[in-house]
Amino acid sequence: MTTVLIIDDERPIRSSLRDILEYEDYKVFDVDNGEDGLKILQKEKIDLVLCDIKMNKMDGMEVLTAAKEFCDIPFIMISGHGTIETAVEAARKGAFDFLEKPLDLNRLLITVRNALEKGSLVKETKVLKRKISKTKEILGSSAGINLIKDTIDKVAPTEARVLITGENGSGKELVARWLHEKSARSSSPLVEVNCAAIPSELIESELFGHEKGSFTSAVKQRIGKFEQANNGTLFLDEIGDMSLSAQAKVLRALQENKITRVGGEKEIDVHVRVIAATNKDLLKEIENGNFRMDLYHRLSVILIHVPSLTERKDDIPTIATSFCEEICAEYSIPVKSITPEGMKALQSLPWTGNIRELRNMVERLIILCDKKITDADVFTFANPGGPITASISMQSNPAKGLDMEQFSSFQDYKDYSECEFIKYKLDKNNWNVSKTADDLDIQRSHLYSKMEKFGLKRD
Repeated sequence: MTTVLIIDDERPIRSSLRDILEYEDYKVFDVDNGEDGLKILQKEKIDLVLCDIKMNKMDGMEVLTAAKEFCDIPFIMISGHGTIETAVEAARKGAFDFLEKPLDLNRLLITVRNALEKGSLVKETKVLKRKISKTKEILGSSAGINLIKDTIDKVAPTEARVLITGENGSGKELVARWLHEKSARSSSPLVEVNCAAIPSELIESELFGHEKGSFTSAVKQRIGKFEQANNGTLFLDEIGDMSLSAQAKVLRALQENKITRVGGEKEIDVHVRVIAATNKDLLKEIENGNFRMDLYHRLSVILIHVPSLTERKDDIPTIATSFCEEICAEYSIPVKSITPEGMKALQSLPWTGNIRELRNMVERLIILCDKKITDADVFTFANPGGPITASISMQSNPAKGLDMEQFSSFQDYKDYSECEFIKYKLDKNNWNVSKTADDLDIQRSHLYSKMEKFGLKRD
């Protein structure tokens, strides 16, 4: 239900507005001063504010200014002493519209509907931008992450080349994106190249482009990634997998700021900032003859190491909570929460896939679990079909010590675990279905369905 807040020091006005809006099926809060109005805005989910301008203690303009600092809710300002100057000032401070007293009923309702439509469009725009944006916030406050954030702030505005190291899934790409976003080149493109995903015979064509007819399948001229990233940033991901011949050409491009397309003779000027990333130890690769030392020194003006998730387990609650909110928003479902025990269970797992694995795990839990994600849920769905390496008690993990061979599919294992967990809770609550449903945070009818499905009956 849409919620409207009325802030006006005249009781008759508040009463009239409340009657009109409640008749239109809006939920209404009303207060007689700005300070109480701001408190409600901070506590309740408000969709629209109708605010008087002339009030004691704190006038409407002050309320509008204060509210815009922590929320983006449409404000409709109302006053019995309206002037053009007042309306202009209200609009300048972010008000959606300005209405004069006595209020015209039709105009009021039309303005309210328009303001709510604008508010919903603003929210949808933010959601869509968040979905298409790949530059997400770097989450966490561990020493390693704080060092990375400080380094980005110092290095991003410069033209220095950066080499980012770290395990797969640890967030190297995100660091590269923030280096670009905080640089003077942020308005120009960030072009990404995954060197490991491109066959060695095609990497040169991908990076530098080719001329028509330069090889069998070159039916037309192709612009390479260096040219596409001109005046911007080129991100070479997994550079440790690049062929030696391509490394030589990249080195020349970095030294001279010039490239030559495959099959071409003309030199093309390029002005790019190169950021590279790898999960390999490049010094060992140099010893083994797989990577050029001169290229390594060209790329590693600044070295940034991204720690693995097991090195910063204190950040897991922050990251997991953020993923919960993000994934639930994508699925358009109420946000699910992870219990403190569930968080400890997440922190106890071996995160070999790092942030990427954690996000997949949280998404799996959101899909398969009820409103609250418990430690039992975490251990049940942590590693389907494989051993759970975390050390937990039999009580919190009914699956420990089981012969996994008895389950022919993941669904069989899930049903078994769900049945045992519900049975444990029913026994604990002396088979009080209502209390057990509250304990599990599910509807009583849902619990009855589960009991019928698994044939659970009191002995």
